[in-house]
Amino acid sequence: MSDSSVPSASPTPSHAPRSGLGVLRHRNFAFYLSARTLGTLAVQMQNVAIGWQVYAMTHDLFDLGLIGLAQFAPFLLLILLAGHAADRYNRRNLVALALAAQLLCGLLLLSFTMAGLRTVWPIFAVLVLFGSARAFMGPATQAMLVNLVPAESFSQAVALSSSSFHLAIILGPTLGGLLYLAGPTTVYLISSSLLVLSVILMCLTKPAPQASHREPASWHTVLEGLRFVFSRPVILGAISLDLFAVLFGGATALLPALAHDVLQVGPTGLGMLRTAPGIGAALCSITLTFFPITRRVGAWMLGGVALFGVATLVLGSTTTFVVALVALFLMGAGDMVSVYVRHLLVQYETPDAIRGRVSAVNSVFIGASNELGEFESGVTAGWMGLTRAVLFGGAATLAVTGLWAVLFPVLSRMDRFPHEEQK
Repeated sequence: MSDSSVPSASPTPSHAPRSGLGVLRHRNFAFYLSARTLGTLAVQMQNVAIGWQVYAMTHDLFDLGLIGLAQFAPFLLLILLAGHAADRYNRRNLVALALAAQLLCGLLLLSFTMAGLRTVWPIFAVLVLFGSARAFMGPATQAMLVNLVPAESFSQAVALSSSSFHLAIILGPTLGGLLYLAGPTTVYLISSSLLVLSVILMCLTKPAPQASHREPASWHTVLEGLRFVFSRPVILGAISLDLFAVLFGGATALLPALAHDVLQVGPTGLGMLRTAPGIGAALCSITLTFFPITRRVGAWMLGGVALFGVATLVLGSTTTFVVALVALFLMGAGDMVSVYVRHLLVQYETPDAIRGRVSAVNSVFIGASNELGEFESGVTAGWMGLTRAVLFGGAATLAVTGLWAVLFPVLSRMDRFPHEEQK
């Protein structure tokens, strides 16, 4: 592998701490992490308010489904173009602009609510704008991280970034629900304030210069990331493993039915079930911050997916609430191990000049697996029944893990990350 595949050097001294929270001593990473965490927290709070507000106005379950579709459709249409933009333009500026667009969405929702909104179509229009901003933010955010810290601190930066993201995912809905007791106006006002801080902090972030290209957008340049992924078996194996594992193992979409029909718990129990995977992922990522994976990385990734599959089987076979919580906790932890290894592999293996476009492909695979996984779970449950569908998903995830170990031996046998092998 050429030197261009190694993350660009950061202006931060190379003797930076290699583990724990020492990575926060890098000023630019600290600004980036704060901006991303506050932005995620604000968006999660907004999502709770949007769902409650839309349902309060229409009492139509179909409208709740349209909330997700309004955000995912523009994301899917724009994501590859957004990856091209992340390689051609300054990534920090793209992220700041995307956060500013999300701030605009929050202010529009706030103004609609204060004006006494009675129809839902303006909310859906705002969500289309939000989905577009999310498309441009994703690849730039992923590709930018490697330019904020020295190569030896990158694994700790990934783990800490992931743990902060999952903590925001956990806390955001809770805070949003509590604030909604004072009305949606309060939620939109506070989340918009957090997004203001997020934009400011991102503008203060100064990553190392990125390797960029100036070719105009064309099908050739836009699809460069896709061609690169298919030319690298280790990246293709890592990304596609996550795609099919989540596609078949999307049992979390069935949690409302499991909570009501099998575990026989109410809304509070359902909330605990939904939170459990996030807690597992957050604690696992915090552990990886202090004890990063450095050896047998391929086996760790496959093991994480296998744990996800086994925990799904436990979830589908239990009628005990506590056992279900433990299973969901382990699902989140296993998924976090897979995400951690995959993210490092993609960033280390990818030249900086096309890192945005490769990150866009990664985002497409992840987004498709989440959305299609929920759809697959619903269809399978309607065909097989609820518990059988969950068990099928767990068994299929384990089958995919074993099959991928055979189809991608370069991944299953990988001992160290590429940058470590070059030392």
